[in-house]
Amino acid sequence: MADVGSLATAPINDLSGVPPVVRSARRIVVKVGSSLVTNEGRGLDEAAIGHWSQQLAALVQDGRELIMVSSGAVAEGMKRLGWANRPKEINELQAAAAVGQMGLVQMYETKLRECGVGSAQVLLTHADLADRERYLNARSTLLTLLQLGVVPVINENDTVVNDEIKFGDNDTLGALVANLVEADVLIILTDQKGLYTADPRRDPSATFVHVARAGDPQLEAMAGGAGSGIGKGGMITKILAAKRAAGSGASTVIAWGREPRVLQRLCDGEAIGTCLVAQTAKQQARKQWMADHLQMRGAVVVDAGAVEKIVGEGKSLLPIGMTGVEGEFSRGDVIAVRGADGLEIARGLANYASPEARLICRRSSADFERLLGYAAEPEMIHRDNLVLTRT
Repeated sequence: MADVGSLATAPINDLSGVPPVVRSARRIVVKVGSSLVTNEGRGLDEAAIGHWSQQLAALVQDGRELIMVSSGAVAEGMKRLGWANRPKEINELQAAAAVGQMGLVQMYETKLRECGVGSAQVLLTHADLADRERYLNARSTLLTLLQLGVVPVINENDTVVNDEIKFGDNDTLGALVANLVEADVLIILTDQKGLYTADPRRDPSATFVHVARAGDPQLEAMAGGAGSGIGKGGMITKILAAKRAAGSGASTVIAWGREPRVLQRLCDGEAIGTCLVAQTAKQQARKQWMADHLQMRGAVVVDAGAVEKIVGEGKSLLPIGMTGVEGEFSRGDVIAVRGADGLEIARGLANYASPEARLICRRSSADFERLLGYAAEPEMIHRDNLVLTRT
């Protein structure tokens, strides 16, 4: 990644020394819009989905981790139901999503399987990512799928929610997924080449934005305009998604989805589309979020051995090293880790609620199923979700 400290004052198209952000990326979220997936609403574009699937499979086989966030369920449902115009009633939109989702996921599954890669359907709502417990559950599932070399195909669960259908676009969902899995980069494939300083159809002086800082206020002023009659997005939703993704340290690339071999060329380091560079390093952003919690729901007290493992070796906190539990908290809450002297040494996201934590204090993970009735994570706080507050 670039020296993010140098980006704060760099002007648009002059971020000197910024390397291609996708080339070094290991975990990538790809979002593709409705107009591309459904060939402007004429039905699922089998050739295009096959083309993207070939690229996804090649990158997975090259050791990268890929997640696809795909729009298109409502548009495909409209086509299957014979509707020429996007309905306005929520129940009709939800019905179209339910019908279209069947074809959408089947197409991805078929095309990825032809390329020798497994796939999984994951339907999310924004509420899933707002609730800390559901957030951790979704994160654990997605990370497990990535470890297995499976490509998760994610869509908004339009059948049961209405916020995204009424007001938004999957650009936002793509950014939330990038935050969820701590992706290195978000690639938004769209029907436009990228961002211009103004609408080139109306302003002949408009210039293409090759690279800029994610979150730069100028970008929101440049973007705008409604989405197509098929999708509900527009360039502004992509700019805002890049700003959101940058909060967890993920940079964003906005590129034309029909560019030949676009994903592989980006991963080879080629400059395609508009690159919006995150100003904060990935781990720094996540750790800062946890460190900034002023009020915590509770704490766990650990023995000297656990302190050494956490502080000296950078290990996860295992329940066997816990001597006590303070307060009441839920899975996913940020809690403190205290030494025997009562001083905080770290804080992080709890994998277990306080009643469960009390049951597994001083216990090996081999005992969890007997004590809790189920087997889950072996750690109380995984090292990826743990930040030191005292060294």
